[in-house]
Amino acid sequence: MTDFFAYDTLTWPDIAALSRDVPLVIPLGQGYDQVQVASALSNPPRVGLLPVIPFGWRGSGLVVAEELLGQLVANLLDSLRDDGFSRVYALCPPGLELGLGPARIALLQPDPFKPVLPLPADGDRAKVVLIPVGHTEQHGHHLPMFTDTVLIEAISRGVTGMVPAQAVTLPVFPYGVSTHRASFAGTLNAGGRAFEDFWLGVIGSLVNRGFTRFYLLSGHGGNCSFLVNVVKYAGERYPHSFCATAWLYLSGPEGVAALQKHRRSAIGGMGHAGELETALMLHLQPGLVQMERAIDETDFIATPSYYMDWVEGGTLVANPPWADDSATGAYGAGSLGTAENGRIWLEAAIAEKIQHVAEIQEQYQRRMARREEGFGLWGNVR
Repeated sequence: MTDFFAYDTLTWPDIAALSRDVPLVIPLGQGYDQVQVASALSNPPRVGLLPVIPFGWRGSGLVVAEELLGQLVANLLDSLRDDGFSRVYALCPPGLELGLGPARIALLQPDPFKPVLPLPADGDRAKVVLIPVGHTEQHGHHLPMFTDTVLIEAISRGVTGMVPAQAVTLPVFPYGVSTHRASFAGTLNAGGRAFEDFWLGVIGSLVNRGFTRFYLLSGHGGNCSFLVNVVKYAGERYPHSFCATAWLYLSGPEGVAALQKHRRSAIGGMGHAGELETALMLHLQPGLVQMERAIDETDFIATPSYYMDWVEGGTLVANPPWADDSATGAYGAGSLGTAENGRIWLEAAIAEKIQHVAEIQEQYQRRMARREEGFGLWGNVR
């Protein structure tokens, strides 16, 4: 009988140790029958299930052009092939081709299709649509691959739980961009251009349904510059909407103050898989944190204009190979993370995002009011 295991709960060393002929499957949607999946793969001893892609195809409740979704999925599969995995597949509902050829497995899902999380309804059009984007990537030797996804999902759901009249959230998307992935086997990469095109397509689909306010939330630093581009494209293409993003979380004045008040590490201790992410995971998913395997790495090659911490410092922007600065994939002092600090910092992150939601609402409303008054060039387009 085939053993199915959750790829995203493993650590990077666990992924690196996998046999390269074990089948790895990315499902589009959930609810597929595992017996049928195993049969389609000729009943191998083990199958790794990667995180579910929650939407994007007809029937999922939120549709983008098939070529946009197809390119993103192809890039994810290619990143696994680049690491030597020889049997990688996308598990799709019938009728969805995506241009993947033999890497596509088509199986029926339960009818009717049930989304991972209820999608925004027409009655939510006056709310800010939160779009949480995580990732599936290495987090040192002690944190699981889905760390970024877990954290940004908790923040997004925390916001909608606190201000349900002001915000609604999409299901968290578990794949982003990792340009450093070649150094650390098993890290996925959606590809920068395909990632941008996909998210612009998502926003366009929501705009066509009457939604006007969007907040792209990233749990992964590698996504952020690409999400800035999405926001810029969206602002030009959809001028009657307001679309925003921010650097991760706990990056504003109050958030940084919360980090400084409670952190135990010096600058350099919170870059990646360091004190902050470890603390948050100890609070949210303690059973998946292997503290005995935490290795602190804080010897980033730092200069006054370029150094590494949670809020990256200095005026220089660069992207050198991670292997220059980290042997284990960690940037920071994960051993100093505590569950109590994780609780404090999660509450501070949610509060920060609630404030951003309020500002997005204010920005949208004031801009629409100014246009109605005929301000500037808007007076010529009534």
